[in-house]
Order: sequence, then structure tokens, then C-alpha cells
Amino acid sequence: MNLADFVLSEYGTASSIPAPINRMMAAFAADFRQDKDINVGVGYVNERTIPRNLISEAMQAVIAHPEKYKVALNYGGSQGSPNLIDSIKKFHVENSIGGLTQEILDRNEIIIGPNGATSLLEGIAHVLPPGIVITSDPMYYIYCDFLERQGFEVVTVPEDDNGIRTDVLREKLGGSGLGTRKNDVRFFYIVTINNPTGTILSNERRAELVQIATELSINVGRKIPVFFDKAYENLVHDPTVPPLQSGLLHDDYGIVYEIGTLSKILAPALRIGYMIGNDCPFLRAMIQKTSDVGFSAPLITQEIASYLLDHHVQRQIDTVNQGYRQKARAVKGFIEAHLGDVISSCSGGKAGFYFYLTFDGIQTTEDSAFFKYLSRTTGDVAIDGPDTDKNPRVIYLPGEFCVHPHGDLVEIGKRQLRLSYGFEEVERIREAIELMSEAVDYAKR
Repeated sequence: MNLADFVLSEYGTASSIPAPINRMMAAFAADFRQDKDINVGVGYVNERTIPRNLISEAMQAVIAHPEKYKVALNYGGSQGSPNLIDSIKKFHVENSIGGLTQEILDRNEIIIGPNGATSLLEGIAHVLPPGIVITSDPMYYIYCDFLERQGFEVVTVPEDDNGIRTDVLREKLGGSGLGTRKNDVRFFYIVTINNPTGTILSNERRAELVQIATELSINVGRKIPVFFDKAYENLVHDPTVPPLQSGLLHDDYGIVYEIGTLSKILAPALRIGYMIGNDCPFLRAMIQKTSDVGFSAPLITQEIASYLLDHHVQRQIDTVNQGYRQKARAVKGFIEAHLGDVISSCSGGKAGFYFYLTFDGIQTTEDSAFFKYLSRTTGDVAIDGPDTDKNPRVIYLPGEFCVHPHGDLVEIGKRQLRLSYGFEEVERIREAIELMSEAVDYAKR
């Protein structure tokens, strides 16, 4: 007897087919050779930035002081560790993060996600009803793909050197754009140092985005939140970048929420993501969502993070940024030396650990000659090497996955790629860029 398969939800049905980037990364990683292949695609932090000794010290201190770090090996509360929340407040005020003051933080709440910043983003999509989400293009592909599988419609707006173009955003929200459908806008989602492009959202654009969201909220008669994803803001390593301001400085109606993470400056495995914003039914729903999926992030890692914020964080940030600043300068030099003749634009390299390249006449898609050369799938054994011992391969993120498939940048996305200088060491990245130069020559044949 043949039985029909399990009945899946719409999200389950959509998720049963791997997203393109998921499929590509999984296929490559299945036989990735650490000593031979080069990963400039996956955005891992550099292993040398993770303070193992400090984390060990913090764990010992947490275990040794149960009077401060209560029941650290037990379940935690749904909002998050009070110690960690206090440490995050202190971190922002004492280091003038975003210009936030004690007064601003006191009139807002901080919650800790159950599993890093990504879990907070997922929670937003569960507690807000499906509708339109406004974001930049190129977009944070992982979250935007999830949103569409969850039933949201993602509307992208191109960026320039200052971030999302607010002039184009106003046009899309106007009569010739969304028109009456602007009533369906559920939220704005902006990565302030954009992934994949590394573009830094200027202070002026932050203020204008809050103003646009405020005007739209007044127009439709309900609050429409702006979520600023600040994942990379502690990694501004170019000294020419002016201090970045928090969107909360411009929030008169309680619509701005900022999502931060300690993954990039401490360790991804601690899984600490947090949200700052107005206390309201939305925020309380987010706390309940955390409870529903397991009470809170592991309390021991929250307390470890609290200790590190209280005792070591600024020196750690300085050390991390010094390393990434040196790598960014070196990698920019490699790009100019080996790819300069075929690159029409290059963004990034001032914060975080990405460069975003646009090639002139060279496609970077999965079916392109450029990609096949670097993945060693040309079919020419002289280029690929034998099946049992492929020549060195390079994994990068094709731009076709970073632009919205129904947005304004589909064609140019076919000539773009994201290059991460986070995980690999400098010499390995140089090798990858030299191989990219060879791939360009191959693609020109």
C-alpha cells in the first residue's frame, strides 16, 4: 500500500527544497580540503580573534562566584540574564556605542535571543504577520530567503556608498511604487554594515530611515518597526569612518529596534544576540517566543559573556579590529594588483570582513566559466586536476545569491561576488585572488 507523504505547512514545503546558497555551500563543503582548498565564501570569524584564554578565565570566574552568577548551569529566564543585560547597558554607555546614554537605555528594554542574533530575526518573522519587508539590495540573502519561505514579500531598494537609497525608497513607497500596498508593509530591515557589500549606513541615512518609517506609520495609522541589524558595528576598523549613531537617537514613537551580537568580537559559539527597543506587546511576544523554544540562551554562556564585557571587551575589540584592519589593507592590495583591470567597483573593507566586487564583463554565476574554473568543474583535466586529487579550489559567494531575483540588480548581480577576508589567513587569500585572476583569463577565452 502506497501512502501519501507527510503533510507539510507552506513553510515546511518551501524549506524541503534547499535554498540555492545552502545547496552550493553544502555541496562544496562535503569534500572541502582544509590544507588545499580556500574558503573566501563562508563568513566565519578568524580563529585567531577568538579569546580562548579569556573565555576559560570567564568560565572559571562564573563557576567560582555563584553569589553573582546564580544557577549558571541551570535554566535561565526568557528575557535573558540580568547580569548580561546590565553588562550590555554598561558596555554601550561607557564606550559611547552609538551615542546611547543611560537615559535612552533606561527607557528601552534589552532582551537576549535564545540562539544568537539570528534567532531574534527568526522570532520577528513569527510574531509579526506576513506582509511586505523593506530592505536593501544587495540584501542579507540568508534572512531574506527565510522571510520569503515564511510567507513575507521582500521588497529591495538599491544602495549607494551611504547605504540604502532613501530617495528610491520614497519613490517605492509612493503612488507609483507600492501605492495602496504600503498598508501591507510590516517592517524595515536594515543591516547597518551591509552583508554582503560591507557598505556602511551613514548617520544621515539612519536618521532619514527612521523619519520615513515614522511618516509611513502615521500615514497608515499603526507603528511600523525599523530593525537595524548591527552585527558588524563593533568591527569598524577604518579610522576614517566617523562614529556611528544609534537609530534610537531619532525614535519618537517607539518604532526602532537594534539587534546586536557578540559573535564577531568574542565567539560565535557563545550564541549571544540581543535586541534593544521599546517595551510593548511585540517585545513581550519576542520574550515568550524565547520561552517557547527553550527558556533562554544557555545561561552559562550568557554569564561568560557578561564577565567578558565587564572585564576585557574593549581590549578585545581593539585587538580584533587591528587584525582585520591589517588584513583588509593587504587584501585590497591583492585585489588591485591581480584583478584591478577587470573590477568596475569594489565596496567594503572598512568594517566587518567582506569585500564586494563587481566585474566588468565577467560573470560569476554557478554556471559561469569563472565559477567552473575555481570549483574545478570545467571538464578539462589540465585545469581541474584528476578526480582523485583536484587542483586547489576557491569557494566564494556569487552575487546572484545576494541580489533579489525580482529586484533592480539581477543582471549586475551576475557579475558580482562577495569575498570574505575573515576566516582564511592573508597568504591563503592572496592565493585565492591569484586563482581568481587565472579564472578571469579562462573566462575570456
